Amino acid sequence: MSDQPSTPLLDKVQSPADLKQFSDSELEQLAHELRQETISAVSVTGGHLGAGLGVIELSVALHAVFDAPRDKIIWDVSHQCYPHKILTGRRDRIRTLRTEGGLSGFTKRSESPYDCFGAGHSSTSISAALGFAAARDLGGSCDTGHGDAIAVIGDGSMSAGMAFEAMNNAGHLKKRMIVILNDNEMSIAPPTGALSSYLSRLYAEAPFQDFKAAAKGAVSLLPEPFREGAKRAKEMLKGMTVGGTLFEELGFSYLGPIDGHDLDQLLPVLRTVRQRATGPILIHVLTKKGKGYHHAENSPDRGHARARFDVITGEQKKAPSNAPSYTKVFAEALLQEAADDPQICAVTAAMPDGTGLDLFDKRYPSRCFDVGIAEQHGVTFAAGLAAGGMKPFCAMYSTFLQRGYDQVVHDVAIQRLPVRFAIDRAGLVGADGATHAGSYDIAFMANLPGMVVMAAADEAELKHMVATAAAYDDGPIAFRYPRGEGEGVDMPARGQVLEIGKGRIVRPGTRVALLSFGTRLGESLKAAEALSARGITPTVADARFAKPLDRDLIMQLATDHEALITLEEGATGGFGSHVAQLLAEEGIFDTGLKFRSMVLPDTFIDHASPRAMYDAAAMNAEHIEAKVLQVLGVETLSQRA
Repeated sequence: MSDQPSTPLLDKVQSPADLKQFSDSELEQLAHELRQETISAVSVTGGHLGAGLGVIELSVALHAVFDAPRDKIIWDVSHQCYPHKILTGRRDRIRTLRTEGGLSGFTKRSESPYDCFGAGHSSTSISAALGFAAARDLGGSCDTGHGDAIAVIGDGSMSAGMAFEAMNNAGHLKKRMIVILNDNEMSIAPPTGALSSYLSRLYAEAPFQDFKAAAKGAVSLLPEPFREGAKRAKEMLKGMTVGGTLFEELGFSYLGPIDGHDLDQLLPVLRTVRQRATGPILIHVLTKKGKGYHHAENSPDRGHARARFDVITGEQKKAPSNAPSYTKVFAEALLQEAADDPQICAVTAAMPDGTGLDLFDKRYPSRCFDVGIAEQHGVTFAAGLAAGGMKPFCAMYSTFLQRGYDQVVHDVAIQRLPVRFAIDRAGLVGADGATHAGSYDIAFMANLPGMVVMAAADEAELKHMVATAAAYDDGPIAFRYPRGEGEGVDMPARGQVLEIGKGRIVRPGTRVALLSFGTRLGESLKAAEALSARGITPTVADARFAKPLDRDLIMQLATDHEALITLEEGATGGFGSHVAQLLAEEGIFDTGLKFRSMVLPDTFIDHASPRAMYDAAAMNAEHIEAKVLQVLGVETLSQRA
């Protein structure tokens, strides 16, 4: 397979309208070419591969039947949208995915009119589709016009309460809208020719109500592996009352399950629904993540997220690692603590691999809980565990913890329950961009009474903070750490319990103090080295805690230096704001102290490498050096020029 596969039909596609010129058999060939192009593109850029390969045929069918962008196709999470981007005029840029200045790895309204709704988190698509349907019926103004609203949502995303809240509302409003449940966990085998022929006739010719009833009965015609998947689907969808599915109880017409890789089924179903639907409809399709690329199909996560890789061998091209990842350090430190304390348990929300808790689950399966895509439930579940005498570590990405914030306030903080929040992916995360950036957790956690908030400056500090959290029982405690590799520091054999609310001076100096909260400490030390060549020797300190603040350390730095600069990988309202509040209350500003706070800018930063993103945020070593010189009034050559 070459880097540029042969794609004669795909070469003719400049927009979805071009799919209308193809016969159904040509659409089959187009799907094959689209799959090869998707594999080739992701091999160059890295990214989410398995989800996109699972919806190749569905992407072709949707764009062949519907009229985007007038019809709104909303991809839930949208990490499966690469084939959609190829079909909607962005093929010439598809090998810029997730790179600086290139295409986003998710749908993005500012990128294309075909991306009618942006996403990055799960379970939002049905709510958005219902909003589009209501706007259509109310005569809302839309540049691309109003047609059908189609939400494509995976079975994992359906585990979130928000999806059912939306369906409940949609069933009440009775708006014409289409939900496609992309079920990629079921067993599936290629259907027989007789089955495909039967379903094609059924969907194309039957009156709509007969069509629904017969589609359910068609399960008996499925081959055995497919039939088992359908049986599981039926059990999953049983309603709370005898004789109906949950979706039908919510007011949806239900069709399926059907083979999501068979255009002979998909095309007639979608055409029939488009012609005859009057209210909300759910179409249940069975797909396979990684479909058509055996290296993805055979991997444990079905090729969910990949670095750049060799198409032929499937081998990923990862840069050599000089230090363990922060996630791995957290996971191994937690295992050490759990070995000595049987009350330690762990909670995550559909991210056991991403948070490192897969290792915990293997060692202590009875103490590890994956609650699915349900952060709200996960936080309150952890609160219940704490109230019941356990020591729960609630491990979530910063950006996903946002979804459980009400529960952090209401169920954890107000009750002062000792839930330990392990906040992964803190700060700017690189290729996943703004939707996944951990920009706000310092501000929203440190504002809560009784909450202890820590940030690891390096991987050794993270190990200490895991031990500190395990030992802390006086209320909730949180520690944050970034994505990627550590700093390469020497690691202790075991984490040590830190004194709550106490920081440390890492490098003593004069005139100006740099007080870092988190991994900007390394950049601060680099800046200090550069400044020493100018005869300026800053003090560099590691705050460790944003709450409670180390009052003694901060007052010492403020009174012994003419300038104090705080640094953090978070937005305004976080650590620096708390320091400023303390200094104001103590009247330190009246003494003439020059105070500055370096935080993430008041904007959403687009995807790029983490280094480039921190350049855009003006928070790397050269920016810290420039800030020191500016505060001290030292003129540089560039300023004179």
